[in-house]
Amino acid sequence: LVVVIGQRIKHASSGQAEQAIFGYSVGHDVSARDWQKGKPGNQWLLGKSFDTFAPLGPVIAVASSIPDPGQLRIRCWLNGEVVQDSNTRELIFSPSYLVEYLSQVMTLEPGDVIATGTPAGVGMATDPPRWLRRGDRVRIEIEGVGVLENPVR
Repeated sequence: LVVVIGQRIKHASSGQAEQAIFGYSVGHDVSARDWQKGKPGNQWLLGKSFDTFAPLGPVIAVASSIPDPGQLRIRCWLNGEVVQDSNTRELIFSPSYLVEYLSQVMTLEPGDVIATGTPAGVGMATDPPRWLRRGDRVRIEIEGVGVLENPVR
């Protein structure tokens, strides 16, 4: 689930944070695990920063059309096989809390996006591990928000 900011906000209260959310979209962060795990410091940023990574969209569902962003089914298919099936109620932090928290250290601007997290079932955690390969197709659907489908290049 991707949160889309609709107004400039800094040092938000919880109520202000909720009002600053314009809408929601579908995102696929994609992760080059070899860059995340095999580099000094085991940092995550570069492993999510390659060209073609982090597609999102293709739509933004306005916040008013999503009565409870904490109760949405979220599924991911890899080449037609369901590999993740969860619900946004499993998120550690709510979308409004993320906006409130982040606004304490940075000014959030209209159009900024916040990726909320990844449901259980990532390939690295399967036995045996399953890695995305060139030519794979990934489809992610969030109830009430939309569907994102993209090829792995």
